[in-house]
Amino acid sequence: MSPSVNRRDFVSTAALAGAAAGVAVSTHQAVAQDQSRRPVVVGVMGMSRGRSLATGFAKLPNVEVAYCCDIDQDRAASAAAQVSQLGTISKPKAIEDFRNMLDDPRVDALVCAAPNHWHAPATIMACNAGKHVYVEKPCSHNPQEGEWMVEAARKHNRCVQMGSQRRSGAQTQQAIKKLHDGAIGKLYLSKAWYNNARGSIGTGKPAAVPANQNYELWQGPAPRRDYVDNLVHYNWHWRWHWGNGELGNNGIHTLDLCRWGMDVEFPTRVTSSGGRYCYEDDQETPDTHSVAFEFNGDKQITWEGLSCHRHGGGFVAFYGTEGALILDSNGTHQIYDARDKLVEEVKGVSRGDTEHLANFVQAIRTKDHSILNAEIEKGHRSTMLCHLGNISHRTGRALNCNPTNGHILNDADAAKLWRRDYEKGWEPKV
Repeated sequence: MSPSVNRRDFVSTAALAGAAAGVAVSTHQAVAQDQSRRPVVVGVMGMSRGRSLATGFAKLPNVEVAYCCDIDQDRAASAAAQVSQLGTISKPKAIEDFRNMLDDPRVDALVCAAPNHWHAPATIMACNAGKHVYVEKPCSHNPQEGEWMVEAARKHNRCVQMGSQRRSGAQTQQAIKKLHDGAIGKLYLSKAWYNNARGSIGTGKPAAVPANQNYELWQGPAPRRDYVDNLVHYNWHWRWHWGNGELGNNGIHTLDLCRWGMDVEFPTRVTSSGGRYCYEDDQETPDTHSVAFEFNGDKQITWEGLSCHRHGGGFVAFYGTEGALILDSNGTHQIYDARDKLVEEVKGVSRGDTEHLANFVQAIRTKDHSILNAEIEKGHRSTMLCHLGNISHRTGRALNCNPTNGHILNDADAAKLWRRDYEKGWEPKV
């Protein structure tokens, strides 16, 4: 003890320090309590799938939907009105430009349900602005964007969740755990299917942009194309400039489950076959598509997509040395032994939509991205299967890939499709 400080002064100072520490602790606890009581505020971008997400978030306890955003003024206003009628704390504003949400300090998270070419640029911009992100599937338009998204989430320590909601379904989680616990032995194959009965989109004609749409903002990061009358709001899915075809639109859901169940990351080889067989129209992406993914450890995943035929297929199946597990969209699953005898059946309750949103909100509250069921790195790895399958289709040949990161080996032409060009001023910057 310094000779200039007597015992009485020391005791008095120590007491004051202790009191200050107590105040600091109680203040920290009060702040933590205030944070837990404060609503998590989200803004939703893209009022097609986003309308459902907005209502889903608004129904969660202590979550506020502050904005419903769409380049179509009518869609934004309609969605905001619908959410406002739920009787919750949410009374969202209808806006056109999502950047207004990023500028609002009250907003904790961006929910991006805009077209695919927006997923990565909007996510990166949101992370740069300090926002968390719930981004719809597929998480990116091309492989490079997925890598940037992971980088942005890590750089800014943001929670970024991809909308593969079945990862939050209780019965689906049970099924995957059984696979990992060896219920059907050593896994060597998983099959996935998607069937629909889509019609032709015809041939688009140049047209004036409708007064209620901001087509310039809709294009955003994509190099400019003239407006045609059969593109917005949905048929962009079937044009490479903006979409990823059926493989990226719906294949991502099943391929994510296949990859999770098989416990694999990036493939070593990807082979694609198929094409546009049903209609002669403006669609560029295949309506009939089969893709095979090979992985280290003698494992394979296959996906079959039929956009124009509902008959046949299934959802997801796993095959092992001691049996098979069949899984449907809601988590219902059956286990068969090696002689194809049914030994167990579990009925699924739901896809996990509400649970997936709640998982995202909980990660924001706890500031812990590790609890996310579909954290962006998982989302990127699953989305990569879609990108590689499409690149194989577009080049007309099999791809050999680096199993540590999915990068294409020894094929310069295919590697050119790893990324895209951007409209000047819209280049993503992490």
